[in-house]
Amino acid sequence: MSVWQGTPDHAALGGRDGDLVSISVPVEPRELEALLEALAQVSFPINPQIQHSPSTMVEFPAYSNGLAEVRKALAAFGFRPESIRVRDMLAELHTA
Repeated sequence: MSVWQGTPDHAALGGRDGDLVSISVPVEPRELEALLEALAQVSFPINPQIQHSPSTMVEFPAYSNGLAEVRKALAAFGFRPESIRVRDMLAELHTA
């Protein structure tokens, strides 16, 4: 029996700042410091989780209303904003 059995597929964790999402940003190891500096520029706190297997990936939760700000910060530091992956947090929890 799944603990997610009663959860509808369209459910989302939301708040006044939009739905809670999981953001993943692939990065070359030599560019990790610059990526973290870019994320430090956004107006809300980010607590990144860094994974180095098999490639380097930075993941963090954020509210959907902050996505444009994250993309803008990445672009300002020379990263491709379209390279980020955004998933609904409940969907991310289901796959974990």
